[in-house]
Amino acid sequence: MTTRVSIGWEAEADLVVIGGGVAGLTAARTASLRGLRVLTLSKGGPTDTSTQYAQGGIAVVAPHGDSVESHMHDTVEAGAGLCDADAVRSIVEGGRAAVTALTDLGAVFDLGRDGQISRTREGGHSTRRIIHAGGDATGAEVQRALNEAGLPVLFGSAVAEIVTGPGGVQGVVAVSDQGFGVVHAPAVLLATGGLGRLYALSTNPPGATADGIALGLWAGASVADLEFVQFHPTVLYTPGGTGRRPLISEAVRGEGATLVDTEGNAVTAGVHPRGDLAPRDVVSRAIAGRMRALGADHVYLDARAIDSFPQRFPTITASCLAAGIDPRTDLIPVAPAAHYQCGGLVTDTHGRTGVPGLYAAGEVARTGLHGANRLASNSLLEGLVVGERAGAAAAERLGERATVTEVGARVTEYADRDSVQQSMTTHASVVRDGAGLDEALKRLDDVVIRRETLSGTAHPIAGIEDAALTLAARTLLLAAVARTESRGCHTRSDHPEPVRALRYSLPMRLNSDGAPEHTTPTP
Repeated sequence: MTTRVSIGWEAEADLVVIGGGVAGLTAARTASLRGLRVLTLSKGGPTDTSTQYAQGGIAVVAPHGDSVESHMHDTVEAGAGLCDADAVRSIVEGGRAAVTALTDLGAVFDLGRDGQISRTREGGHSTRRIIHAGGDATGAEVQRALNEAGLPVLFGSAVAEIVTGPGGVQGVVAVSDQGFGVVHAPAVLLATGGLGRLYALSTNPPGATADGIALGLWAGASVADLEFVQFHPTVLYTPGGTGRRPLISEAVRGEGATLVDTEGNAVTAGVHPRGDLAPRDVVSRAIAGRMRALGADHVYLDARAIDSFPQRFPTITASCLAAGIDPRTDLIPVAPAAHYQCGGLVTDTHGRTGVPGLYAAGEVARTGLHGANRLASNSLLEGLVVGERAGAAAAERLGERATVTEVGARVTEYADRDSVQQSMTTHASVVRDGAGLDEALKRLDDVVIRRETLSGTAHPIAGIEDAALTLAARTLLLAAVARTESRGCHTRSDHPEPVRALRYSLPMRLNSDGAPEHTTPTP
């Protein structure tokens, strides 16, 4: 093996799964049951995933008073013209079977007084179809069930490079506490979560640094819809708070809580027929607009009328009490924060990218389900359904020769993380404009340095993350500049209306110089 770095360990697998959340572990379990040798790599510990923090639940068609068509309609309406209808139907139809598989694994969902699974309603949904666990700890229950499936996971490890050859994926270069290593494998699944750490305030865990986006782009895959970053409307506001902030689930509004501004006036009155239960992009814009108008840094959620709040929402109650707020008697201060990337690596509904042997599932992928704005609680649904399908699809690579024979040294851009976060938060948040986006790109150009990806750092995982954040920031900004309209959760104050001629996705990939550029649009 020819290498520019010291390789301390090697391994072989049929499938390498990168990421330990719902999509990654579901795929790993499915592939293992089909006889594949699976190695899962996870940067953090068993609960350092976005799945762990998902409060609301799983959107799945209810047995009574609901239908696939109704769930599809709500999803497509939220997606603001950019959903792939075939993908939406495919994933929605797979929901019930995916939830059954999860309950067979031991996941326990909340029951109503009739002994049946309890369902709530969230923003953008026309009926109560959201199943939940532990009141507001659904993600934690999903993560627990998958963690207890006994799958081998190498924690504290990150991937620096996906190695490809003429026949597609050959393996990965990874780094762990044993140094750099190589895993020879014909198939790799990216299930790395999102890019929330591009922003100063986020609901995401520390590892949400866009690693999968960068790894996929470097390997030759395309991305689309990165400009559509969903900001959760109601994240617990505390003065001076940064990093991961606790979200106040939409289910709280589904149970009757209302949004009011600092003067006690309703925030969404007259904005949307569903009021406080409008799609997330609508509510986030309404809150951001009211905050600007009043010069405030937050609004309030009034949940005082909800009976048994601590029992229904124990996680939220604990977060509020830790901040000195009792939701039974106090208004809850909230503000929007980066929550979910609606776009990602372009895949089919089985997780296949355009690179043979490279798959993606979960938040890192763009299946066409979410369009320009994700419908609440469709994320765990997608992770379960597409994760299982991708794990099965990886079997098609069995028999492919896969050997990493050379570990090259790619030169890429790095920027100071604080500078990237400050620029993105200022210029690419809930409301954007062309001048601000151009300024963000200029600031990025001013602070980047170029160096080899696998060299010269005492903290290689942090270096991988910084390179990924830098590439993701540039790609997102270029996509946002090109979309000269407002659609879904991409709002341009200088182009405030949707443009019918732009009702398509804008795919991007790296050119021969390693820079992101637009390719043929996808209607």
